[in-house]
Amino acid sequence: MTIDRREFIAAGAAALSLLALPAGALAAAKPKPLKLLVLGGTGFLGPHFVEAARKRGHTLTLFNRGKTNPDKFSGEDYRDIEQLHGDRKTDLSALDGERKWDAVLDTSAYIPADVTRSAKLLAPKVKQYLMVSTISVYAKNDVPADENSPLAVLADPTVDKVSNETYGGLKALCEKAAEAELPGRTTVVRPGLIVGPGDNSDRFTYWPARADRGGEILAPGSAQDPTQFIDVRDLAAFLLATIENGHVGIYNADGEPGALTMGAVLRESQRAAGKKSTLTWVPADFLEAQKVSAWGDMPAWIPARGEYAGFGRTSVSKARAAGLSYRPLRDTVRDTLAWWRKLPEERRAKPKAGLPAQRETEVLAAWHAQEKKSG
Repeated sequence: MTIDRREFIAAGAAALSLLALPAGALAAAKPKPLKLLVLGGTGFLGPHFVEAARKRGHTLTLFNRGKTNPDKFSGEDYRDIEQLHGDRKTDLSALDGERKWDAVLDTSAYIPADVTRSAKLLAPKVKQYLMVSTISVYAKNDVPADENSPLAVLADPTVDKVSNETYGGLKALCEKAAEAELPGRTTVVRPGLIVGPGDNSDRFTYWPARADRGGEILAPGSAQDPTQFIDVRDLAAFLLATIENGHVGIYNADGEPGALTMGAVLRESQRAAGKKSTLTWVPADFLEAQKVSAWGDMPAWIPARGEYAGFGRTSVSKARAAGLSYRPLRDTVRDTLAWWRKLPEERRAKPKAGLPAQRETEVLAAWHAQEKKSG
């Protein structure tokens, strides 16, 4: 089947409330309070990490440009959070001086030169450098990947523009840049599709939002088709656990391979929505003929065959051993839909991912017509 690989790779780039931590993600005992620096911190993942860290008694400093959600941590309730403004490309002066932190979380690592610049400055100031990467660093998806799988290599390693084609390769170079400046003190976490409340990309959100409209839902492939993603709150908890436990090295942080299916996602979406709806499962080959793209038009879904035979099966055994745990899928779907429902009507009227309603109706009509003709 034709798959828009660029959209699949780009999904990782787009990725970046109070946190209910899943049992087992962090040690039960209160840890020693740490001083943590976050590069970024006001987008999607960052706020969940900040809230998790505050709940555990840590002290937070945020460094960013002050452009994304600038009021996210404003007001009396957040006086404990120090906020520094600058630009990792041109102005790191706010991080100069004799100050030190126990660890830094880099949620905005996209260009290797930027990582080198910040890591070099922070090397004498921090004990641990934690970088959020992506499973898009892997060169191939035809077999399940683990942390030792070959990485994407750019034809031009000097490229400094993030695009659908360069994203994975640049992230791989960012990983190397961080390790070069802080050898033996770098932690790289490679998440898959990050989902949950606050995800402004509308990728996973498409499914509970679609179920909330009711009616006949075009469901891709079969109910048994695998998928893989991680709740942003579970990822935030794992990132914090790696800091508290001093874990270094590389970890894939994604859903448990084989545990998630498209059928489960859509059934839980129907349950959360509570609207009258039906699922019509349409084979991958028919969707391809109708020019309905996997991942792009049908978010979180790719037929696990051919060059994508390893989709939905990325190994997370190393991260699981280091404390990664998951909340129930039902909770992720429910909380995502609750967040979506609170968005302004004009925003919900223009979802950023998934098949437009009129196009869905057309494809379903074509499928029923073929079934009637063949039957």
